[in-house]
Amino acid sequence: MYQQVWQRYLPVIRIVMKRALSSGDQVLPLNAPDFERIGLTRKSGYKFEIGLANGKLRNVIVDVPLASALAQVLLEDATVQSLIQEREFVISLSPRYELSIRHIAHTTVPNEGE
Repeated sequence: MYQQVWQRYLPVIRIVMKRALSSGDQVLPLNAPDFERIGLTRKSGYKFEIGLANGKLRNVIVDVPLASALAQVLLEDATVQSLIQEREFVISLSPRYELSIRHIAHTTVPNEGE
């Protein structure tokens, strides 16, 4: 059920993830009625954070079905897989149905003596 909603947003999420690589943190406003139609009616909204790194999920989110569904949709997508293969992203949902996508850039620190 939740996967159907995330599948509709997947093409835009891909674009926003690519944009986060070059332009920094991105925010994608989602349509609240899309989520309310599938039974999410909490007035305070829903909130979660997903970490993706090295081609897989970085944190456990089984207790949040909305987050689990998003993670599954992302991990099954070939384009997203190629983006997260050697990069790290943090994707979070705010109570106002805003999806924030942040690319975590890793800098290499030279060893002393090099």
